[in-house]
Amino acid sequence: QVQLVESGGGLVQAGGSLRLSCAASGRISGINRMGWYRQAPGKERELVAHVTTSAGSTNYADSVKGRFTISRDNAKRTVYLEMNSLQPQDTALYYCTVRTVVRNYWGQGTQVTVSS
Repeated sequence: QVQLVESGGGLVQAGGSLRLSCAASGRISGINRMGWYRQAPGKERELVAHVTTSAGSTNYADSVKGRFTISRDNAKRTVYLEMNSLQPQDTALYYCTVRTVVRNYWGQGTQVTVSS
């Protein structure tokens, strides 16, 4: 059974920072991309960032460019999201996702709340 375990969410003041982590465990192979999505109340889930496991190529939503940094540790099957200069509009449930050659996997989500 495959599990994605997320951690690092919480409550922070505007301008603060948080670091999210997501570790994949279980029978999972052929991971080619890892990333983060988020969903705010009343809004659709949107891409935050993803990174390829081979070349380390990254892609960011325009709203987080320059503030968030995604990275991965292939050996640990872990993806990180460093979030700086957080703003209230970053408040959302953040989901980890892992893509393999067979399917996508999703975590349960970790809440990030930014107070003004």
